[in-house]
Amino acid sequence: MNITESFIDYLYDCETRIDDKHKEKARDCLLDYLGVAYAGAKENGDIGIKAGDGMCSVLGSRQKTDALTAAFVNGYNAHTVELDDGHRFGAIHLGASIVSAILAVAQEQHCTMDEMLLGIVIGYEAAVRCGFSMQPGHKKHGYHTSGTCGTIGAAAGIAFMLHYGREQLKSTISGAATSAAGLLEIQEDSSKMKPYNLAHAAMSAVMAAKLGWTAPTPPDDILGGSRGMLRKLSDTFSEEKLLEETGYLEIERIYVKPYAACRHCHPAMEAVLAIRDEYKVLADVIERIEVYTYDLAVKGHDHTIIQGTQSAKLSMPFSVATAYITQDGGLDAFSDNRLSDTKILDLTKKVSVTANEEFTKLSPGKRVSEVHVLANGEEYVRRVDYAKGDPENPMSRVEIKNKFIRLMKWAGRTETGNKILYVFESNKINAEELFNQI
Repeated sequence: MNITESFIDYLYDCETRIDDKHKEKARDCLLDYLGVAYAGAKENGDIGIKAGDGMCSVLGSRQKTDALTAAFVNGYNAHTVELDDGHRFGAIHLGASIVSAILAVAQEQHCTMDEMLLGIVIGYEAAVRCGFSMQPGHKKHGYHTSGTCGTIGAAAGIAFMLHYGREQLKSTISGAATSAAGLLEIQEDSSKMKPYNLAHAAMSAVMAAKLGWTAPTPPDDILGGSRGMLRKLSDTFSEEKLLEETGYLEIERIYVKPYAACRHCHPAMEAVLAIRDEYKVLADVIERIEVYTYDLAVKGHDHTIIQGTQSAKLSMPFSVATAYITQDGGLDAFSDNRLSDTKILDLTKKVSVTANEEFTKLSPGKRVSEVHVLANGEEYVRRVDYAKGDPENPMSRVEIKNKFIRLMKWAGRTETGNKILYVFESNKINAEELFNQI
């Protein structure tokens, strides 16, 4: 049996293992997704995509459109504010691509809430396993896992939500794999286009699933063939990581983000927030801040010249500096006035980021940052192994709800947020009620 067939078997087996705790986790993911998508829509305004007719929601507006356009626009917005969920082993963001695609098709096809939750669980599983199986070579070659493997996850999630047969599923995965794309170069310089990769993944997944429904004859092994996705996009592909049976599903191991920066920055941000809270050292007297972390958190994240909001959120030095001075890591810490705050920019230049061999070996099992703040002849040290939101240090359901409320308030959508919360807190949440509110 080839790798693609084995992967399909693996996903069908996962479906039999889904229970109430996985559905509850998927509900939390859906709520978290809606908050970040509405916030992103506020941030972006009208991104200028011409929409076709349809019944699918463009979150943050009253517009309805076709599934392809809705998946793209919502996917773009959901990754914009850098608060969407992810998975450290797969090095991937998930909700922006997977939930955007599933939500659009669910509205179009009148799916139930249970069907949507099934799609989310399987979508997360498929995306994470593909990403995990190719890391670290995939990222080191410049691929954006959220775009490449996000396409696979979103397409597989749609297929399971719509109860596709085996040949339909294989055709869907084949279409998704051949259209999977995403280059990390898109986040460099002053680019604001990083969300494009997740938007493209969501849209491509919808198209792959639409074609997959007709079950055109696919290649035998689109994933593991000599010119297949997993072998061509990484030189560290591991079949064991793709297919190994475990006692958990990957949705149980996602992280939820409390801070509006790249996840690689979170352990260091948490460390300086703790130092600032405990020792009350003012930024004016800081001589330097040294961040020691794992190697994947350095390249692309150690810049001190800030060229816009996305550049700031990807910068470990800026994220550390703004967290220290504002005593916050949310959206306000990365607002336009923070980007021109001379006190923050001065402290940014005092932050160094260095790869630590021990911490690199621990990754991705732990994403460690150890921060040294040197001031007044003293050295203040704090190490964070698991940042807030990791499965080992999770955000509670109350914290996820409060994050959603803050985001909806920030987006100017308090009334909509209250209506959505009412649906989520009802005893029997259903898709029709949710669709009516978004």
